[in-house]
Amino acid sequence: MHSPEFLAASNRLTIDLTALADNWRTMNELSGKARAAAVLKADAYGIGLAHAAPTLYAAGARDFFVASVEEGAELRTLIPEARIYILAGMWPGNEELFFANDLVPIINSEEQLAVFMAALSEHGEYPCVLHVDTGMNRLGLSVEEAIALAHDPARPASFSPVLVISHLACADDPKHPMNLYQLQRFREVTAAFDGVPASLANSGGVFFGEDYHFDLTRPGIAVYGGEAVSGAVNPMKPVVTAEARIIQVRTVPSGGTASYGASALFTRNSRIATVAIGYADGYHRSVSGGGVTLRQSTPSGAFGFLHGRKVPHVGRVTMDLSLFDVTDLPEKSVRPGDYIELFGRNVAIDDVARAGGTIGYELLTSLGRRYHRTYVGGA
Repeated sequence: MHSPEFLAASNRLTIDLTALADNWRTMNELSGKARAAAVLKADAYGIGLAHAAPTLYAAGARDFFVASVEEGAELRTLIPEARIYILAGMWPGNEELFFANDLVPIINSEEQLAVFMAALSEHGEYPCVLHVDTGMNRLGLSVEEAIALAHDPARPASFSPVLVISHLACADDPKHPMNLYQLQRFREVTAAFDGVPASLANSGGVFFGEDYHFDLTRPGIAVYGGEAVSGAVNPMKPVVTAEARIIQVRTVPSGGTASYGASALFTRNSRIATVAIGYADGYHRSVSGGGVTLRQSTPSGAFGFLHGRKVPHVGRVTMDLSLFDVTDLPEKSVRPGDYIELFGRNVAIDDVARAGGTIGYELLTSLGRRYHRTYVGGA
């Protein structure tokens, strides 16, 4: 039963926690002999940490990754028994947040290694993760630095990583040669750290099969229903459905224009629905048409879904309002007060993202505060 606030909201999100749990179970099953972690950074990809974390823990996840120690401290209050890894690692001044909240730092550089070793001298033995760069050139010790560390006779006995990780740069493209290159480089590292559990696969990597799974996989976007592999059928269930209310329906004659810059030009008599959604809500201005600010009414941008049909967005997305062409729907079927689906069950979020020249991750993590949220289902 929806609340009166949800039923009256200008724009709203329905977040399906059952789909979230099912998606994680799917990724865990696809991980074979490895166990699947869950990535909860950025407020659980925008859907709400307080709901996502307990749901995924109840579904069976026990390993969780977040970006910062602050996110980790918040997460610890929600899932007290889980193992929580901090992707940004440890820096001077935040060591006590790790120790007080039982958070595992990921060591991304020689500098962070020095910080962690100094903290060990005061705190004593404590778990960590060693991040090795195998080709992405973003974070991590080099392969050579990691192997040297593994064989360093002066390495303190108290330094004992519980996990060695790397990150795939091209996991959305199974045929990209970088994937095999990174796998081979990572195997050099895991051989040096014999007996230490290892993790390489993100969402896309999980679909690559057993060679990439190692001991722990780290699915992120797939758990939230997003597309992990480009050009393939997405097997994941949609988790987030975004809707916005139609404020007005108006007729624009053939030859007329609409929106800022007269950016929509109509070649037939058209009915246009003005909808209470805009870039202030995370519905990006670029979805007007792949970042092209001036375009004709020919659909080249995003679509919405209304009364069983896709309807094209026209004109420019503005701060609070967007326009959709509803001419092809029966005239009396579209009324002010109706809700149009922006993405979710009938319009894939990744299709909307592609229309705006971006990815589903960005749309999810951009969801604005003005949406009224309702959570359904569970683990």
